[in-house]
Amino acid sequence: MNPSNASSTKIQQQVMSIKPFYVLFILVVIALSSCQEKKNWIVESEHGKLQLELVADSITIPFAMAFLDDKTMIVSDRPAGNMILVNLENGAKTLVKGVPTVNTEGDGGLLDILPHPQYKTNHELFYVYSYKRDSLYSLGVMRATLAGDSLIHQKRVFTAQPFYRRASFYGSRLLYQDGYLFVSAGVDQSKQDSAQLLTNHLGKIMRIKEDGSIPEDNPFVNTPGARPEIWCYGTRNGQGLTINPFTNEIWEHEHGPMGGDEINIIKPGKNYGWPVITYGRDYDGKFVGEGLMQKEGMEQPFHYYVPSIAPSGMVFYTGDKYPKWKGNLFIGSMVLMHLNRLTIRDGLVVNEERILKGMNWRVRNVIQGPDGYLYIGVDGGMILKILPQ
Repeated sequence: MNPSNASSTKIQQQVMSIKPFYVLFILVVIALSSCQEKKNWIVESEHGKLQLELVADSITIPFAMAFLDDKTMIVSDRPAGNMILVNLENGAKTLVKGVPTVNTEGDGGLLDILPHPQYKTNHELFYVYSYKRDSLYSLGVMRATLAGDSLIHQKRVFTAQPFYRRASFYGSRLLYQDGYLFVSAGVDQSKQDSAQLLTNHLGKIMRIKEDGSIPEDNPFVNTPGARPEIWCYGTRNGQGLTINPFTNEIWEHEHGPMGGDEINIIKPGKNYGWPVITYGRDYDGKFVGEGLMQKEGMEQPFHYYVPSIAPSGMVFYTGDKYPKWKGNLFIGSMVLMHLNRLTIRDGLVVNEERILKGMNWRVRNVIQGPDGYLYIGVDGGMILKILPQ
C-alpha cells in the first residue's frame, strides 16, 4: 500500500472512532478557521456602512498597486525592494524576478509601478526605484517587459540628477498620458532651494517619451542650463499623481513640512512655490523662508491640509459601485491614518470625509479596480477591497 494512502486510511479510522458530537465540533472549528482566513472589517462612512475585505497581507509597505488584469495585481514592497504579483482570487503572492539592486535606505526602495496602457498586448511596464552610486543616491525609471514572473528587455529611461548624499524625499509617482511619461521627484530638506532651480530634477515633475527621449514641446527645452525633462517645478515631495478623468488635467499631491500638504493642478512651465511659499511650517515650528503663503508668479494649491495628513496615492472614482462617490477624489493618509475623500463641485472642495479613522492604518495607496471597487494598501501591510453594505 502507498504510504500516503495508508496514512489517509488511518486518519479516516480515527475520525470514525470519534463520537458524532465531536466530529460535528471539529467540522465547525475547521469552518470557523476557514472564515477567519478571509478577514473582514465593517466601518462607517457618511454614505453608509463599508465592508473591508482582505485581499493580501505580509507586504511591508505596498507603495505601488496596479492591475494587470481582473485577476492579477502588481505591487511594490518599498523597503524590501520587491515587486510582487498578487492573485486576487486567493491572495497568493509571487515575487517578480529581475528587479535590479534597489537601495532601501531612508525613504528609498522600490517605488511606483505603472503598466503600459497597452499592457495586455505588449506586457510592458514602467517602474521607479532608488539606487546608490559611489555613496550617493538618486532615483531611476525603468521600462521593462514582464514575461511570466520575470522582467526582461529592461532599459533605464530616466535618472534624476544630481545624485546626493541623503537617501530621502524621492517621491515618486509615475503617470502616463497621451504617449508621455510623467515622473515626480522630491527634494530633501537640506537641498530644498534646488526646487526653484531648473538646473536639476529635485522638486520637479518631468515629462519624457516612452524611450526616455525629450519631447520637443517641453517648456524648458530651449532654456539655457535647464534640464529639458522638466515639466513644472517648485514641488516638494510628490507621492500622488493622477489624471482627472472629467477634465483631463494632471493632478498632483505632495507632502508639506509641518502642515501644508498640497493638491495641485499641474500645468507646463508653472512654478508651484516650494520652498518660497507654503502653508506649512518647518519641523522646528519656525516659518519656512520668509513665511510667505503667496507670491506673484507662483501657483496656489487647489487644496491644502493643515495639519498634515501625509498623503500617499490618489485616484478619482469613476465607477458605479458607490454611486454617491462618483467623481470624488480619494487620497491615502499616513500620519492621520485614514482614507481622505473630497467632494469637488465647480472647482472647489465642498466636503471632506475621513474614512477608516480609528483603524490605526497608515493608508499608503488607493486605486480603482477594473471591477469598479476601491482598493487600499496599508503599511504593515495589507491590501483591502472596499465593499458597500
